[in-house]
Amino acid sequence: MKLAIAQMNCMVGAMQQNAERILALANQAHEAGARLLLTPELALCGYPPEDLLFRQDFYAANQRALQWLEQQLPTDIAVIIGHPHTVAGKRYNAASVIHSGRIQATYHKHNLPNYSVFDEERYFEAGDLPVVFEWHGVRYGILICADSWEPAPALQALQADAQVLLTINASPYHLHKQQTRYQVLRDRIKETGLAMVYANMVGGQDELVFDGASFSMNSQGALVQELPMFEEHLGYLTLQQTQPILTDISQPLSTEATVYKALVLGLQDYVNKNKFPSVVLGLSGGIDSALTLAIAVDALGKERVKAVMMPSEFTAGISVEDAAEMAHLVDVDYSVLPIKSLFEGFCATLADEFAGKAFDTTEENLQARIRGMLLMALSNKFGSLVLTTGNKSETAVGYSTLYGDMAGGFALIKDVPKTLVYRLATYRNQLGPVIPERIITRAPSAELRANQTDQDSLPAYEVLDAIMEAYVEKDLSVEAIIGLGYTQADVQRVTRLIDRNEYKRRQAAVGVRITERGFGKDRRYPITCNLAF
Repeated sequence: MKLAIAQMNCMVGAMQQNAERILALANQAHEAGARLLLTPELALCGYPPEDLLFRQDFYAANQRALQWLEQQLPTDIAVIIGHPHTVAGKRYNAASVIHSGRIQATYHKHNLPNYSVFDEERYFEAGDLPVVFEWHGVRYGILICADSWEPAPALQALQADAQVLLTINASPYHLHKQQTRYQVLRDRIKETGLAMVYANMVGGQDELVFDGASFSMNSQGALVQELPMFEEHLGYLTLQQTQPILTDISQPLSTEATVYKALVLGLQDYVNKNKFPSVVLGLSGGIDSALTLAIAVDALGKERVKAVMMPSEFTAGISVEDAAEMAHLVDVDYSVLPIKSLFEGFCATLADEFAGKAFDTTEENLQARIRGMLLMALSNKFGSLVLTTGNKSETAVGYSTLYGDMAGGFALIKDVPKTLVYRLATYRNQLGPVIPERIITRAPSAELRANQTDQDSLPAYEVLDAIMEAYVEKDLSVEAIIGLGYTQADVQRVTRLIDRNEYKRRQAAVGVRITERGFGKDRRYPITCNLAF
């Protein structure tokens, strides 16, 4: 039998739109000869719907869309649809099997993840019964995402005489996630002896990006199919009795390629799903804004991107030159708005208040805030979304200005460490030169005072990023990180900066998550606390 996987990009809350997309994919699969179609977890409402799940009208709209699909779907193809479900006042993360014009069975997810970016225990009750249905002579067991990560649900399906396991997923991307998925499914296959088909969502939803990369494995755990990453795709798989036959396997991508594609898709969907006409960003001549501009053009097209250089008396001539060169290379609308007179006006207004005080970070931050004000004015006037350009390393240690370079609506690279920023810039230039080489090779600087470099205030980024990863992503103690070979001074300095800048991070714009633990839903630290324990 021919089976189809709908690797869908769903819109949260757009139940009828998602239902129409499911119908179109079902018709396409049916015409291609498929008689079974998998959609992703909560495909009908999008994932994650968060507190929409507390609203009764949300469930009513899902039910209307589900009933519409019952009436519209071809009767001789079985379609597994992920959707929220209520029974006797209890809420479930569900998957229903529709064929022959009606729902034949509904499965309730057993394992509700409540860690990292997941809050499913807040919304759902756990199911405890397997669902196995027979179709064209084969018995299929249904699992939903986290059900595959523990042995019990798959073993229950096996005990209910399942011959093939189908798992529908809304599994968000982070670095190296696909290898983990392979291992998890191989563990379930080893325990059950059953082939597995893994259908995953694709698309951006606020800070999350779903990478697709749906795949199938036979009962020996061999990969027999894999769909492309970060693309909507309708994939097909042929089963001989209960074994999937080897078919197309997408070529693996490099780390830099997967991260870059995740950032492109995350920005593209955030802008388009929220109906922004365009984006605007400050182009400083530095590496972070250069990478942000490159991604924006790749995601949205040059016609929807505006770059603004806002030089001050501290801006190096090469920064102005490099920014202009890059704007020319990517062919975007480009403006130069000098801030020297604005800065002098602020300083004059504050002169009496600041009498006798030396130039310090106050004046540095004033420059950043003037730039933020100009970008927000352009946003207000033209409806553009302001992209901030700070990376994860700067976000971690607070090397940024509230209401200045942090002012904006989407922080595209907020989860990208500085060392990875350089690798991504090099990767993008390998596809075609868009970032002037001097931007990549020169020492980074905020250019808010004379002869400034980042390393005046911070350790080398190779050191900072390694300490940040150990402290933020792995939860290692200061002592444990020192034990890895870093100096006590560097470790204490970086971890202290991370701790004291939580208040800034709480006020930062949402941005794409690409690491296992970003500064967002998956790291929730108090602002007011004593971490000297």
